[in-house]
Amino acid sequence: MTEPSLTVAVIDPSPARAAILEEGLAAAGIARVVILPDTADLPARVAALNPDVVVIHVESPSRDILEQMSGLSRHVERPVAMFVDRSDVPMMQAAVDAGISAYVVDGLQPQRIRSILDIAILRFNAFARLQRELLEARGELADRKLIERAKGILMTAKGMPEEEAYRMMRRKAMNEKRKIADIARAIVTAADLLG
Repeated sequence: MTEPSLTVAVIDPSPARAAILEEGLAAAGIARVVILPDTADLPARVAALNPDVVVIHVESPSRDILEQMSGLSRHVERPVAMFVDRSDVPMMQAAVDAGISAYVVDGLQPQRIRSILDIAILRFNAFARLQRELLEARGELADRKLIERAKGILMTAKGMPEEEAYRMMRRKAMNEKRKIADIARAIVTAADLLG
């Protein structure tokens, strides 16, 4: 599943642990691994590197690190796999809220890294797809509300039934090669301007 041409950013303050991660990634066929030994200015550094996946390993995640990961997942939009030596339920919840795609407690073993990256990528892609679908659904709902409002304006202003108001907007949209929501927006805007 994991592409060998991936670029993986490894964030780990411990050179020994970073070497284990690098070894596991090399064994998984990942050719390009960049080690970041600290989290200073992390979002900018990761954005400049533009990796396909971010792997972070810490003994115990702090709120600061999770806040940085949250910013990272929002701005850089990459899967993040986090390895921790110890954790608790509130930290796990905070990691999920921060957008961490894979959260592995006491499981840093070179032979498992590839499968963990695969699941992080799959989970990230599934979540991104759900977010897109949610945005589309919200947009469609907003358009429907706008169309309903525009129909109401036309019905009141022209004294016409609902079906005729809709047909008028649809015809105008077809003639101008525009979306019916754009026509509805223009009607609503004009009505708001005219008071």
